[in-house]
Amino acid sequence: MSLAPRAVLVHRRTEYEELLARHGTHGQAAFFLAARGRSADEVRERHERAHRALAAVAGSVPLTWRQTRVERADLDRFLFGPEDVVVVVGQDGLVANTAKYLAGQPVVGIDADPGRNPGVLVRHRPADARRLLPHAAGAGAPADELTMVAATTDDGQRLLALNEVYVGPPGHQTARYVLGTEDPAGAAGPSETQASSGVLAGTGTGATGWLRSLWQQSSSTLGLPAPTEPRLAWFVREAWPSPATGTRRVEGLLGPGEGLRLTVESDRLVAFGDGVESDALELTWGQSVRLTVADTRLRLVG
Repeated sequence: MSLAPRAVLVHRRTEYEELLARHGTHGQAAFFLAARGRSADEVRERHERAHRALAAVAGSVPLTWRQTRVERADLDRFLFGPEDVVVVVGQDGLVANTAKYLAGQPVVGIDADPGRNPGVLVRHRPADARRLLPHAAGAGAPADELTMVAATTDDGQRLLALNEVYVGPPGHQTARYVLGTEDPAGAAGPSETQASSGVLAGTGTGATGWLRSLWQQSSSTLGLPAPTEPRLAWFVREAWPSPATGTRRVEGLLGPGEGLRLTVESDRLVAFGDGVESDALELTWGQSVRLTVADTRLRLVG
């Protein structure tokens, strides 16, 4: 007998909750904000809107379903099941934070504060949940299959991201590495020793953010991928020319099976996805990391 679907409501602590955790009381939080020209009432109103949205979505879950909630901070310890329908209630970034822990489960993005979010990934309102959830659980429910990027190290560590993966120094030092590409058969192409502030490889979803800023700064003529297109774009940040380091290979595209490989020539580099530095792969001298189109995609409903 198959299990009934489970609605997993993903949310994050609001700014107001974080302020209370830090300052203890509303009065202390209000004093802290007022000293910086901000209103505690505005922050609390956004907090209340977020909680109303979460309550509305929870009340829309079919009575025959199971449901649970998970905060963003606990995602790395939460076990998603194949029967789950994941409902992200919050901002676009929360969908990206959730994506790397999934294995094909449908995702419904609910905008908890319309007008403050771009709504690229949280496309729906809380009132839409009652209609969308049964639809999302159906076999073959239409969804956008968004490309993700994978970083895999030579010792078996792996990281997924929806927008981009950054490889570089953890602080403001210079990253030193050998950069090269690989074809789908694993054959290595030309390589170059580089010194830079890091390398970014991203998807079409990420092409609206950090990736696009690098594309614009370098006046690149590369055609950035679309969100559902199985391609990545990559850029080297601030490559430094010297007798030992080059700047010829600073951007490119990767198709299915192709890889961008970095072999570390620094004491320590890190690789992290979607701006979450707390969940980084650690890389030391001589290690390599390969960036590719991931075999996992995000199934975003509607």
